[in-house]
Amino acid sequence: MATTKTWFITGVSTGFGKELADYCLSQGDNVAATFRQQAQADEFTKKAGANGRGFICDVVNEQQVQQAVQAAIQHFGQLDVVVNNAGYGSLGSIEEIDDAEVQRQFEVNVFGPLRVLRAVLPHLREWKSGHILNITSIGGLKTFPGVGVYNASKFALEALGESLAQQVGPLGIKVTNIEPSGFRTDWAARSASFVDTAIEDYRATVGENLKGIQSYSGRQPGDPQRAARIMFDLVRQENPPLHLPLGKAAVKGARDKFTTLVKELEQVADLGDSADYPAGE
Repeated sequence: MATTKTWFITGVSTGFGKELADYCLSQGDNVAATFRQQAQADEFTKKAGANGRGFICDVVNEQQVQQAVQAAIQHFGQLDVVVNNAGYGSLGSIEEIDDAEVQRQFEVNVFGPLRVLRAVLPHLREWKSGHILNITSIGGLKTFPGVGVYNASKFALEALGESLAQQVGPLGIKVTNIEPSGFRTDWAARSASFVDTAIEDYRATVGENLKGIQSYSGRQPGDPQRAARIMFDLVRQENPPLHLPLGKAAVKGARDKFTTLVKELEQVADLGDSADYPAGE
């Protein structure tokens, strides 16, 4: 069997985080799992046995993030895989989501992972090893009506992951952005915030898409347990990818996005090139 790894996973109470933590434990790996409630952390520690431990960590709280990382390292000695999983979806038209909610979306989905990265990177750099998994979304590559604020947060996380891979690759640290499509998690239920579409002009776009998302909850084709197994195997690859769309809809969505982008680029390439000074000037 492959060498035992120690995982640090944020947001383990539900969804991908829970399934990934459970699967890693079942395969003999160690798991430092974070929760926002002490009772949840205690229950995880009790059930996980010697290989697992729960820690309190709300990713919007800098002190809690730092303390959880330090406590996990003190307990396990080293972290091999860091999973930025904690997040939620803020859904509604860009015009109708207020500033406070936009700020909250970015606090959790962007600044939260940043806090985790800043806490773990000094240690990963010292060890010259590690693998960071950012759970972004197909919504971090492709946009949808009514998902603009969430899209923006996941596009930001995608960019952080891509840039970080260039920074830390020479140090022996790997980065993968995981981009799921629809999976049977709480993302479209408890882990989502919906703003009703009151503006008539958006009923046919935003309104209908949000209805579709809500009606789809619990019937998505993506299997979180299969996703967990894929991520477990991924971190054991010698040359893992920077991007991994998960689910048929994610693979198709990524392919469609970049096919369209390349086609559009070819149509405007001459115009774009003409903005530079002529050669020699």
